[in-house]
Amino acid sequence: MRTWTTLAALAGLACVAFGAFGAHGVADPKAQGWLRTGAEYGMVHALAVFAATWIGGKARFVAPVFLLGVVIFAGSLFAMGLGGPRWLGAVTPLGGLSFMAGWALLAWGAATRQT
Repeated sequence: MRTWTTLAALAGLACVAFGAFGAHGVADPKAQGWLRTGAEYGMVHALAVFAATWIGGKARFVAPVFLLGVVIFAGSLFAMGLGGPRWLGAVTPLGGLSFMAGWALLAWGAATRQT
């Protein structure tokens, strides 16, 4: 649990940093949008990792799935926002699929949790 919450906190830190850079350090509107979108989705899912660790049980499988989504989805957008190749946009949806899988696993874990 400590590992996942630490990684979630670091993901949140990175999302704030990239979001701030997009808002204040980038002139290109398209790059600003990529950085903003990556920061928003990344932050939501960093917080979702905290929820998953709180729920526990089967939801423990959620943290790595959400964090993989942050790396792929937000990471590809951050890279493009910093001038990376546009083909990275083709891998961004894989991160979105990881987010959706994480939410499905979280719902399953919450629904079957022994209180």
